[in-house]
Amino acid sequence: MNKQVKLDCGVIWVQDKMLVNEMNEGALLDVETNRMILQIGVDHFKNEPFGYISNRVNSYAVNPMVYRESAEHPQLKAIAVVSENPMVRESARLEQQFYTNRNSFQIFSSLEEAKTWMREVLNSYSKENSLSE
Repeated sequence: MNKQVKLDCGVIWVQDKMLVNEMNEGALLDVETNRMILQIGVDHFKNEPFGYISNRVNSYAVNPMVYRESAEHPQLKAIAVVSENPMVRESARLEQQFYTNRNSFQIFSSLEEAKTWMREVLNSYSKENSLSE
């Protein structure tokens, strides 16, 4: 599945049990927008675990409270932030402190690295489920 969902604030690609988001320049990722993004995951992946990749090709603001809510989402298993810009990656490290549960949050400089890591994380959840059945 490789579907594109356009929002006022950016674009989300739905693929391989993950959402890849590219926000518009100057947008704000706030709690309401985050809820819309999480709902896209629920709608597309039903009861399956999924991951979220923030591909930060543009500069935008993030309300760190989105991470507290995301950490409580039962299906969201991992978050990855991607940017080639060292300052953006440093900001992501600060945001990471707000993601408060056992789920994973990693920072990458390339989208392919993030996707590879995300597949590994999500595959581990699939293996856990098959062992418990």
